[in-house]
Amino acid sequence: MSKAHLLDPEDRHESVIEHTMEGRTMTSWSWLHQSDLLSSISAASPKPPASSAKRSFDPLLPMRRWLDQIKVHDPKFAHTVCRLVPAQCPFEREIKLFHRTILSIPPLCKLNPLYDEVVGLRFRALCYLADECGEDISQYC
Repeated sequence: MSKAHLLDPEDRHESVIEHTMEGRTMTSWSWLHQSDLLSSISAASPKPPASSAKRSFDPLLPMRRWLDQIKVHDPKFAHTVCRLVPAQCPFEREIKLFHRTILSIPPLCKLNPLYDEVVGLRFRALCYLADECGEDISQYC
């Protein structure tokens, strides 16, 4: 073999495949019970998405769609959204009196049914400010 043949990665790759794959086969047998076969087939079959499997009434769906369709094209609007929507979900609070918890407030994001859509709007506003306007958005992070 010449040195050029050894240094050419394409030729070296072909020769390795030729020598390792030539004339080799692998056969495997296994015994499956019918119940195992049926369970593996049902597990591998694609399941319909949960939303199409059960139709539930969502009275906030129009509001969700409206929030998702808002386009950010104005820097003033983008700054307002970034100021109003917090970067992180506010922490839960416990109100104590004499070392006893009298009221427990869960994280506020769990109480807001439109939290994901509002955070998505904030993300679009941040992207607009950074990408389109070229502004530094570190003050909002």
